[in-house]
Amino acid sequence: MIRKYNLFSVAIAITILAISAASPALSQQTQTNHANQPTHKPRISDTIMANVYADNSFKLYINGELVAVDSIAFIPHNVVSVDILPAYPMTIAVMGIDNADPETGMEYANTNIGDGGFILKLGDGTVTNATWKAKKFSWGPVDGDTRNPKVESIPVPENWYATDYDDSQWPNAKEFTEQEVGPKAPFFEHDFEGATFIWSDDVKLDNLVLFRTVVKSPPDGKVRSDFRGLTDVVPQKPEGRGRRKR
Repeated sequence: MIRKYNLFSVAIAITILAISAASPALSQQTQTNHANQPTHKPRISDTIMANVYADNSFKLYINGELVAVDSIAFIPHNVVSVDILPAYPMTIAVMGIDNADPETGMEYANTNIGDGGFILKLGDGTVTNATWKAKKFSWGPVDGDTRNPKVESIPVPENWYATDYDDSQWPNAKEFTEQEVGPKAPFFEHDFEGATFIWSDDVKLDNLVLFRTVVKSPPDGKVRSDFRGLTDVVPQKPEGRGRRKR
């Protein structure tokens, strides 16, 4: 009995030591998990600006939610600037759309092959470049044949913009110069410094392209609150702003 008791005591002591050794790491992890939890309702100061330009139009999703749609489907080309509420890791998914006839892949009454191009810059320093994923889903006129123009397409996945969508088999985006895309005047009036025009391999023939990237942390290094699940949190009331007595 004494030997069993001693062995039991040793086991308890080892367990206590193990828990004690792990406590700092567990405590640090807990602090990390709660470091960015919101203590207030989001304000405009918590948002960042998204500048987006597409030839011809786009749909922008952040963390699985639609946050911006190009309001002009064709021309004039415009820049869309919108405030977004970031949360990291941040999944960005974009549908880039070249204005092309769905049957021929051409534009201007089937007299011309158009071209695409997409560029984005966020206020946290996120920019488009060749690290993004890009996959074409509709292209034409196939082989550039303008005499007998045809379009080929593959189905767009229903959840292509979701945070858990697997894009590991998608190719990387291809970068294009300003000269190759030829952006119009509004582009030069906005901040796109550091960003690069991207598309799939063929900026002329690929008409519907999906883009994805994951921003693991803010490129500018600024710590920001995570407002996901806001409807499940009771934000603190600002001090000194209670209900006035009548």
